[in-house]
Amino acid sequence: MNNLNKGDMRRSQYLMFFSNKKENKSYNVGQLVGLILGPLLFVLTLLLFQPDNLSDKGVFVLAITLWIATWWITEAIPIAATSLLPLILLPVGHVLNPEEVSAQYGNDIIFLFLGGFILAIAMERWNLHTRVALRIINTLGTSTGRILLGFMIATGFLSMFVSNTAAVMIMIPIGLAIIKEANELKHGDTKPESISKFEQALVLAIGYAGTIGGLGTLIGTPPLIILKGQYQSAFGEEISFAKWMIIGVPTVIVLLFLVWIYIRYIAFKHDMKTLPGGQDLIRKKLSELGKMKYEEKVVLIVFLLASFLWITREFLLKHWTFTSEVADGTIAMFISVLLFLIPAKNKEKHKRIIDWEVAKDLPWGVLILFGGGLALAKGISESGLANWLGEQLKLIEGVSPLVIVLVITIFVLFLTEITSNTATATMILPILATLSVAVNVHPLLLMVPAAMAANCAYMLPVGTPPNAIVFGTGKISIKKMASVGFWVNLLSIVVIVLVVYFLVPPVLGIDVTQPLPLK
Repeated sequence: MNNLNKGDMRRSQYLMFFSNKKENKSYNVGQLVGLILGPLLFVLTLLLFQPDNLSDKGVFVLAITLWIATWWITEAIPIAATSLLPLILLPVGHVLNPEEVSAQYGNDIIFLFLGGFILAIAMERWNLHTRVALRIINTLGTSTGRILLGFMIATGFLSMFVSNTAAVMIMIPIGLAIIKEANELKHGDTKPESISKFEQALVLAIGYAGTIGGLGTLIGTPPLIILKGQYQSAFGEEISFAKWMIIGVPTVIVLLFLVWIYIRYIAFKHDMKTLPGGQDLIRKKLSELGKMKYEEKVVLIVFLLASFLWITREFLLKHWTFTSEVADGTIAMFISVLLFLIPAKNKEKHKRIIDWEVAKDLPWGVLILFGGGLALAKGISESGLANWLGEQLKLIEGVSPLVIVLVITIFVLFLTEITSNTATATMILPILATLSVAVNVHPLLLMVPAAMAANCAYMLPVGTPPNAIVFGTGKISIKKMASVGFWVNLLSIVVIVLVVYFLVPPVLGIDVTQPLPLK
């Protein structure tokens, strides 16, 4: 009896180590399952999976991929920590040496995104983003439809250059202030349900615009920067900042307009034409900002310089001997150093436009995730696993590319409702690179819709941080978010497929029927 009690106690202590039921759980059930399942799949793959035409290194990388993908999906440990596994496992399996693996974590793509983050932090530090947003809203007028559109345009524009989360965090308090003002100043003939519908429409429109706006530039959302890196890693080709804007900005404009029409006239149709106090509140907030300060002007000039250099690099800088080797990451670092260099006038607040205090606000975990994804993709390529997967996927060679694009877009878009968009893109894009060779189509025909779809989650609060912020306002229920978000998902699927077929080929100068060989 005593032995049994001791055994029970040991088991209890073991379980308590992983899950403290008193207060905070170390691991939830899903994480515990993933924690065990990842290494188990790794071991079982090594022991039981031995196909004739796949090398031992290929099997080892497949096993690593299953382990890492399981931990990414379940978030058994932090996603960034999982992304460090290639540094350990690829050298252990003699797939790549440590220098080759670690080089992937210092890829030019990562420095492009790092520079984008630093520029965004500079805008936030000196409040330039708020001034830009309020100016856009103020310009568009006082009708409820125009105010809704103004908030969407302002949020979408900000989201192209700062994180989707930051853009929504900026706009939601302004939106809530307008809603509060409308409730206090409502006329006697204004129906309460009309204001209720408008406030739901406004907070949801801000959240959706933050997600949509990220598609406008390569630094707007992590899946796009992963697309750029994986495509370059697998095929040695490049997607430039300027060319992506020619694809991304029209996509953002069309999606914002369609979602605005759907939210304003279908999902939350109401009879309140003008918003009491709306314009006055915006003007009041603008006046509180005062005149544009020196630091704001500096950040705006640097922002415009960065945009000019990124946009002109391919057709201007590349043709000058001095700047012919300049990449997007080079420009990002030049802009970052410039921000660290220029002194501020408000020395009581900060001595320079940006100082190293910003390091604590930089999303280092996201940058490590990018590196881990690139390292894993390199391992898949070098081990022969990519070619082997391509051979297996030839089973669908006769299927119409349009059907494949549609299936990929739908699958990734709904998958990203329940998984991290960054992890989803990191997992799925190397597979699609290989699939493109198998089905004899250009890789961007498959990779672009997947990257765009990975950003588009509208149904659940867990889908994206903007959704969580919107839900946190208490103005919208999960049921309503899911029902509205489902139709926005369908709109996104249609737009993405049309963009991939009719805009991507001419802009990027590709023939969708011509595959590229893997490096």
